[in-house]
Amino acid sequence: MSHTPEEFKPLFAKIDELKPKFIERLKKAVSIPGVSGDESLRSEVVKTAYFLKDELIKLGAQDIQIKELGLQPPPVSTKGLELPPIVLSRFGNDPSKKTVLVYGHYDVQPALLEDGWDTDPFTLTEKNNVLYGRGASDDKGPVIGWLNAIEAHKELGLELPVNLITVFEGMEESGSLGLDELIRQEAKNYFKVVDAVTISDNYWLGTTKPVLTYGLRGVNYYQVEIKGPGSDLHSGLFGGIVAEPLNDLVKILATLVDTNGQILIKGIDEQVAPLTKEEDELYNDIEYDVKDLNQATNSDTALYQSKKDILQHRWRYPSLSIHGIEGAFYEPGAKTVIPAKVIGKFSIRTVPNISSDDLTKLVIDHINNEFVKLKSPNKINASLIHDGDYWISNPHNENFTAASKATEAVWGIKPDLTREGGSIPITLTFEKELGTDVLLLPLGRGDDGAHSTNEKIDVSNYIEGVKTLSAYLHYYGKGN
Repeated sequence: MSHTPEEFKPLFAKIDELKPKFIERLKKAVSIPGVSGDESLRSEVVKTAYFLKDELIKLGAQDIQIKELGLQPPPVSTKGLELPPIVLSRFGNDPSKKTVLVYGHYDVQPALLEDGWDTDPFTLTEKNNVLYGRGASDDKGPVIGWLNAIEAHKELGLELPVNLITVFEGMEESGSLGLDELIRQEAKNYFKVVDAVTISDNYWLGTTKPVLTYGLRGVNYYQVEIKGPGSDLHSGLFGGIVAEPLNDLVKILATLVDTNGQILIKGIDEQVAPLTKEEDELYNDIEYDVKDLNQATNSDTALYQSKKDILQHRWRYPSLSIHGIEGAFYEPGAKTVIPAKVIGKFSIRTVPNISSDDLTKLVIDHINNEFVKLKSPNKINASLIHDGDYWISNPHNENFTAASKATEAVWGIKPDLTREGGSIPITLTFEKELGTDVLLLPLGRGDDGAHSTNEKIDVSNYIEGVKTLSAYLHYYGKGN
């Protein structure tokens, strides 16, 4: 391409040449159903870790370590369930070079063909230059992308411009259990010389223009458990004469958020940092439209029609989403059971300046107060399952500048600087424990469908993404 700097043309040509091999590597990764939230598939998550270890060995990584994290803490139904390990590796240890730590996760969300997938979710399928499969974009595609960048340098006989440390975990989709403690333990050991951290676990805002992300919402995940009868009951025998836990739970969940997305728990809005004129103006030049939102959701269900309203409610205002009910009947057909115990699950995406502790008190007090109003003889217990703080960085620092130049070298356009509505709590841990900057450098598009059916990554994003990661390392390595 005409905008490609001369220094990168041999490297980019090698990446294009290796494209079939890169797709095959992703195909192997996607074929392993490593769903961290499904205890029956824990062995598959671990299998993915050792797949990555083998790939790192082939690429010549040094000091590969499989960090075992011990048993998974409650709540977990299988006694003695081991957490998946964290895979560490190192490429180079030259004190004259900068050191970049790249983080990614190898576990994925659940996926079944009957959920509405057009193809087997654990078979990478290419159609019309699009790669479909669970993890293709979140986050196996980007993880493999880093390995591809390393291989392109190796095949070309080109030395990496930085020392590179990889950190791949297998519990990100289930709260990154054990990772925070590992980072604290290794901050002065394995990670002691890290100059910058880069994460590719997010997405472009839309489908045509690349972005760099400098802010994330946090997330607090809650559950509400309501217990009633000692066992499940027949509704024909007991319906109308016992207090049903599911009836209570539905009423409680209905008090949390309205159909317009407005959180109904008092006190939360008062914690949100006010919108300043300067911040509001940052949204003016970002390329986005309600059509992009409708395309990403494959629907016309947007709550807002203007760019600013959409992006500000996605990035800098909290939201509450109800995710499901454990214990309720959900399979096809009819079953006239009264469940003895049900658990409702919901999360709140947090923003500056919401405190997790203060938020949790507001949530639990609200739920308990609403339950009292029901005058039910059932028992209720609301609790926080896990939380992760919001994160904001400086989009004009050396790390972001290198990524911006790399993006322009590959795509021929300066990226938009964005925040994001999703959460990657580990960004804050890396920043605090290592005392360094964190960059979010996405490969996938806004319509990739992470966590949804037919998750995909466009071949162009996958391959051009490898080029972007590679160019970023060079710009950062030479100080831009």
